Amino acid sequence: MNSKHTENKASVTKKTKVWFFIIGAAVALILLVSAKKMIVYTSTDEFCMVCHVHPHAEQTWRLSTHYNNNSGTVVHCVDCHMPPEGEGYVWAKAKHGLKDLYGYLFKDSASFNWEEKSLVEYANTIVYENSCLRCHQNLFPVNLSVNGGNAHLLYTTSTDPVSCLNCHITVGHYDKDAVLHDHDTAFGITVTSTEPPFEASTEVDSFESFTETLPGTRVSFDMVALPGGTFKMGSPEDEPLRDPDEGPVREVTLSPFWIAKTEVTWDEYLAFFRATSSQGRTAGQVVTTGNIDAISGATPPWGAPDQGWGKGARPAITMSWHAANVYCQWLSLITGKKYRLPTEAEWEYACRGGTETPYFFEANPKKLSSEGFLRKFLGADTAVIASHAVYSLNSASKTEEPSFVKPNPFGLLNMAGNVAEFCSDYYSENFYANDTVFVNPAGPERGQEHVIRGGSFKSDAKDLRSAARDFTKTQAWLITDPQMPKSIWWYSDCIDVGFRVVCEPDSSLL
Repeated sequence: MNSKHTENKASVTKKTKVWFFIIGAAVALILLVSAKKMIVYTSTDEFCMVCHVHPHAEQTWRLSTHYNNNSGTVVHCVDCHMPPEGEGYVWAKAKHGLKDLYGYLFKDSASFNWEEKSLVEYANTIVYENSCLRCHQNLFPVNLSVNGGNAHLLYTTSTDPVSCLNCHITVGHYDKDAVLHDHDTAFGITVTSTEPPFEASTEVDSFESFTETLPGTRVSFDMVALPGGTFKMGSPEDEPLRDPDEGPVREVTLSPFWIAKTEVTWDEYLAFFRATSSQGRTAGQVVTTGNIDAISGATPPWGAPDQGWGKGARPAITMSWHAANVYCQWLSLITGKKYRLPTEAEWEYACRGGTETPYFFEANPKKLSSEGFLRKFLGADTAVIASHAVYSLNSASKTEEPSFVKPNPFGLLNMAGNVAEFCSDYYSENFYANDTVFVNPAGPERGQEHVIRGGSFKSDAKDLRSAARDFTKTQAWLITDPQMPKSIWWYSDCIDVGFRVVCEPDSSLL
């Protein structure tokens, strides 16, 4: 009896396990089929447009070469914004999907900075390189232009990070204002002023602030007299969010100098371009025509150096350090004064305006910075900084005119933000620790890149501190320049660096 009961119990247990297996397999199959259908459904263009509320997302996609092309091929949203299947597709879909859903439910789309999201830096975070290469497997087709071949050769051989979007940022979403790789031969030709030009530059007979006038133009700009003195250069070790190359702090003494109230504007730079632009030269040089010395300036730029934002009083951008330096030579020649780029020490002295705090206004970098996990949710303190600087949180991802901000204690505008500014010094990470010159220091005797200061419209608040340092990145900023050799006049991949000038007073004026 017990044996028979045991056999029946074992039989029931076995049948139960079989049924559990069958039911489990059926449920798993249903879930897999449902999950697959869900993935397919949520990967359609129509579903993407439900959450992606950019006002022009669908319109610009339909106008782009990924939709509007001769072959009739349609490249769908997930073809670019998801990795290929089998390369983390499901994980990426879950990650981006949850982020998009959170934004859709809890954020106001009217507050989004759409201009910032169209920049290469952001686009590279939501477009997958492997997806580009999955479709574009032959990078050297027979109809590829010479410039395209050079660019693709660089892409395949460069040790520096180069993405498809460096050149092809508009293939998925059309932008009528996008910079095209073609010479802008009309750049800087138009002059709208009907007033008579200045006959001469401003005569200066004392060390006071003055307004410079450019002969033969209606262009003028303000120069502010700074008396010089001793200040503490660099940031102390306890300054929040500082970098190691900002120290150690040292006392530096500077002679008096003039510095421009604003960054060099397009009006000022185009006066130089119109007077000196050259078609064939590859280097700036002083040439002699009869008894008149002249500067040979920049070749025509590729695309629109102002990015379509407008010229006028906005700061001039995309010129190289070399071009800015030649501009100073030209300015010296036509005014009879000693114009040049500021040294790094002069720049920081002018920016601080007599202060020793992280900014020339009272603020804590930790509270202003928007970097970090908590700041993404809590937000940064913008009450004070927004009136003194054009930076990532108030810039709409482009430059602004000088009137956008309040001056620093020396009366200078945009010393923090708007565009970063070239200095004359070569950059060295540990130069502060090794330098023994504390009176009018001019930086290392040699180097590869030059110092830039001040942060830009792209920068986080921590990079707008008075002691924050950065440097030019010449090779990276010329990645998409299609010329061989690449231009020494214009950067193809840097849109947030400009410069301001200083002027050395004659000893008789001091």
